[in-house]
Amino acid sequence: MKLFTGACLCGAVRYQISADPGPSRVCWCRDCQRISSNGTVNVIFPSDAITISGTPGRHDKKADSGNTVTRRFCPTCGSHLFSDSSGRPGLTVVRVGTLDDPSAVQPTTNIWVGSAPNWACVDQALERFDGPPVAAAAPSKP
Repeated sequence: MKLFTGACLCGAVRYQISADPGPSRVCWCRDCQRISSNGTVNVIFPSDAITISGTPGRHDKKADSGNTVTRRFCPTCGSHLFSDSSGRPGLTVVRVGTLDDPSAVQPTTNIWVGSAPNWACVDQALERFDGPPVAAAAPSKP
């Protein structure tokens, strides 16, 4: 099992994760484009393996998938940190760029590529889905 740490831009919200990472993906859905002006790089962890210090803000929205997605972010600097989906109970998506060591996780898949702008730099070496990915198994937690 690995230990991951991370934070928002200003450091008001920090987190620690005690679990091996699950799937890591570059997401090109329109919601991710809106929060980042690009695709987002994300990794999935068991929700109960994440300890947060500070109080993230939250925003609930129905996603293109039909699921309700709760995005959590720093209320001070606005950095997006996590998202939880009604379609993945018990799993949390963590924005890889907020990890203290973002190189610790390597994306393997591009998802929602059908929504990517024509200028997007989509890594052709990664598995590709024009829409949502195939359901993934939950990452392990000791």
